[in-house]
Amino acid sequence: MGRRTQAERDAITVETGYALVSGFLVAGLTFLAIAAPMMVIPMHAAERGLLIGATVAALVVFVLRVVTVLWRFPGHGQPIKPGQPSQPGRTSPDS
Repeated sequence: MGRRTQAERDAITVETGYALVSGFLVAGLTFLAIAAPMMVIPMHAAERGLLIGATVAALVVFVLRVVTVLWRFPGHGQPIKPGQPSQPGRTSPDS
């Protein structure tokens, strides 16, 4: 495998940033969805269990989101292929 171009490195950086930010957002929404009833209804006996469950669910969702976003990224291990044909008027670079 050869060296990556600046465009490929930039694409990897943007995709990693997107994966982390969207993972944090989804994890935060998951945590709030599970822990929100505590703010509305007093649940003294179940608060600790609800917080632990919300935290675990948020961590799992975060990891799953980051892994799926990065796994779908073209080029995890292989060079990124250009989207345009190399010659105008051709349908693919091989034709």
